[in-house]
Amino acid sequence: MSGARTGPGTRPGDPPPEGAPPGGRRALAVWGIGVSVYFVAVIFRTSLGVAGLDAADRFDVGASALSTFSILQLLVYAGMQIPVGLLVDRLGTKKVLGIGVVLFTAGQLGFAFSPSYGMALASRALLGCGDAMTFISVLRLGTRWFPARRGPLVAQMAGLAGMAGNLVSTLVLSRLLHGIGWTAAFAGSALAGVVVFVLLLFFLKDHPEGYEPEPVPHQGAAYVRRQIAASWREPGTRLGLWVHFTTQFPAMVFLLLWGMPFLVEAQGLSRATAGELLTLIVLSNMAFGLVYGQVIARHHGARLPLALGTVGATAVVWAATLVHPADTAPMWLLVVLCAVLGACGPASMIGFDFARPANPAERQGTASGITNMGGFVASMTTLFAVGVLLDATGDDYAVAFSSVFVLQVLGVTQILRLRRRAARAERERLVASRVSSVHVPV
Repeated sequence: MSGARTGPGTRPGDPPPEGAPPGGRRALAVWGIGVSVYFVAVIFRTSLGVAGLDAADRFDVGASALSTFSILQLLVYAGMQIPVGLLVDRLGTKKVLGIGVVLFTAGQLGFAFSPSYGMALASRALLGCGDAMTFISVLRLGTRWFPARRGPLVAQMAGLAGMAGNLVSTLVLSRLLHGIGWTAAFAGSALAGVVVFVLLLFFLKDHPEGYEPEPVPHQGAAYVRRQIAASWREPGTRLGLWVHFTTQFPAMVFLLLWGMPFLVEAQGLSRATAGELLTLIVLSNMAFGLVYGQVIARHHGARLPLALGTVGATAVVWAATLVHPADTAPMWLLVVLCAVLGACGPASMIGFDFARPANPAERQGTASGITNMGGFVASMTTLFAVGVLLDATGDDYAVAFSSVFVLQVLGVTQILRLRRRAARAERERLVASRVSSVHVPV
């Protein structure tokens, strides 16, 4: 996994291999429509992060019940990843994205008008189901429209668009919520889903003309089992899952639900100041995304050091914040914490850079679904643990947030266990691709 390779047998600046999609302006335009769908999905997904305290008051619930909103949403999201991957491989991007838009827009509307906690839970589950169909579809769209050497950068840019959606929910939706009220803010935001659905319906195409994939014959449950088993057998897929698991969840937990209560209730900050710190995470994420994408596109061997370095930095700053001897951490430390948390999202994208080259084109959706489960399973587990520990300890955030370290240790252990096997398999694929390119039949 060393050197400056960007894919089997390619270097930066090389022309696309024969048969590879050419990229270009049309590719950017079509891919941009898919990314806009993901952008809106992330706005809806993270809207609860700025509305957590309001939701607790509106539905009269405690920390555990509040965390159930996000846990259920992520449970549905994580559980849908492999089925969505299979659907994308089978049906194509446009159909799956279209279904996703309808579902997450209906979920956001339902959340706006829910009169009870139970109906609000059902709405978040519906939203999570639609959200689950977006990111894998966008990754697949990128592989169909851009050459493989652009894969790391295209994936990071998609993640960057997602963080821009997070920024909108932090800056815009939070102000709407306190300006025009709960129902108007959530119902009004749902109009964005209608807009991207129209764009998708009329302008999105699964692939460039002349680059149609081989049709996948319907083979029922046997085909599904083979797709999942073949993807899972690849060490790169499993390593990708654990990289995603270990890197993504600290920032996800902070942004999705517990960051605002922690900063306001435990650190004594105003909502405005806490919102600015959450915005810093998003801005930091966008900056790290640009850097990580460029570095990995040029130096594939940087993938694992970047991932493990991000995990280590997150653990150190998180621990320093929780064990600070004063009642509240100083502002400079909270700023550093939020800046470092911003690296978690781009680091999680590295997981796809292990899974992508380990699987052929017809398994990309399935492999991406397996990988994408990692971070969301970790986030769901931590959201639940923090809520339970807060209720059990009388809102002791230091104890509750310490659950982060348990999952980090588990994830790093699995990464170290799999890294050599994944590296060996990747070297073998590279050698095989070189041999096949030299011995061309005549």
